[in-house]
Amino acid sequence: MKLSVIGCGYLGAVHAAAMASIGHEVVGIDVDQRKIDALSKGEAPFFEPGLQEILTEGIASGNLSFTTDMAAAQGAKVHFVGVGTPQQKDGYAADLTYVNAAVDGLLPYLSEGDIVAGKSTVPVGTAAGLAPRVTATGATLVWNPEFLREGFAVQDTVDPDRLVAGVPAGDEGERAASVLREIYHPSVAKGTPFIVTDYATAELVKVSANAFLATKISFINAMAEIAEVTGADVTQLADAIGHDARIGRRFLGAGIGFGGGCLPKDIRAFSARAEELGRGESVAFLRQVDEINLRRRERAVQLVVEGLGGSVFKKNVTVLGAAFKPHSDDIRDSPALDVAVRLHGLGAWVTVTDPAAIENARRVHPQLNYVEDRDEALRGADAVIMVTEWDEYRRELDPEHASTLAAGRVVVDGRNGLDAAAWRAAGWTYLGMGRP
Repeated sequence: MKLSVIGCGYLGAVHAAAMASIGHEVVGIDVDQRKIDALSKGEAPFFEPGLQEILTEGIASGNLSFTTDMAAAQGAKVHFVGVGTPQQKDGYAADLTYVNAAVDGLLPYLSEGDIVAGKSTVPVGTAAGLAPRVTATGATLVWNPEFLREGFAVQDTVDPDRLVAGVPAGDEGERAASVLREIYHPSVAKGTPFIVTDYATAELVKVSANAFLATKISFINAMAEIAEVTGADVTQLADAIGHDARIGRRFLGAGIGFGGGCLPKDIRAFSARAEELGRGESVAFLRQVDEINLRRRERAVQLVVEGLGGSVFKKNVTVLGAAFKPHSDDIRDSPALDVAVRLHGLGAWVTVTDPAAIENARRVHPQLNYVEDRDEALRGADAVIMVTEWDEYRRELDPEHASTLAAGRVVVDGRNGLDAAAWRAAGWTYLGMGRP
């Protein structure tokens, strides 16, 4: 089937390449000429495991192309809209400028029977507001939210754990759902749940899923705060309650909290939308979730200060990680970089290393020192803090080896991913998040 994808950022580029990989003819459209030039050459504009391979294959097969010309969408059967919905500069609400611009730019090129499938994360009620503009052209609007995890985005697109389609009532909605099933035929054929809902439910599925995950992470971080004043070990606590099938162990890793371009801004936008709907009290707890999350960054900085005897001024601190999570070069609202910048503000000489995100970090925070090689970054450090749990820090960094490079013996485990006993046995002062 011929498809168009409007917006070629983290979501759109992956979706376009993934759809081409399962046999569709896809054109990706974006206003950013540099991004389009890179994608057209088969060059992934950001780090995402597996993307480079399917991008190259799609272009070579002729199934995948990219352009800045919206007219190229004409003739496609389904048009996916995957543009960003950032937080407004003057508040918590989502900025729908790019969604509105994408839909308005697409309208002249829609034909009778076309389907516009929104994938962007939007406040509930957005689809209902957009639908009349789309239906006026004879096309149908559906909302088909994405559930991608950065670092696993290709896998989650090609082999999702569920598919959701918010459609209008009646025959029009049934037809649109049928077309989406055809598009996702490999997943549907293997039994992936395909859930058909109304617009509002589809929009709420995405934001409520993110709100739940954020709440679970902040819950265990709140327990870490209690553990720190009682002498308890939050990692053992998480293991114990995680055996309860009603709770589960996933997302119960205490540390410096969540970041990235989704969870922080999505829970804030959800709160703002609930206020607009007159139900702000229903999700008032999300403000606390956000506050707990931000407090853990400050706690990580405090641990470095405490480990260095009360001051980091003119001390060499090595920060292991810059991306907000491993297997990504995304630094949007990165807790890792936030910690690095705060330490720099306290007068520390901060050296940051990361396998994928250094160039992105340097563009935003040029005041920090960046070193690509992990061992070189460790050389002469008075203290080390692990803030992004890449395997080369969490699993592959031997504390005995680190001792031959660093000047001091203070390690702060911002993700509770290091072997505390091994680091202590090697002579390090190990400080974890919510651990004695």
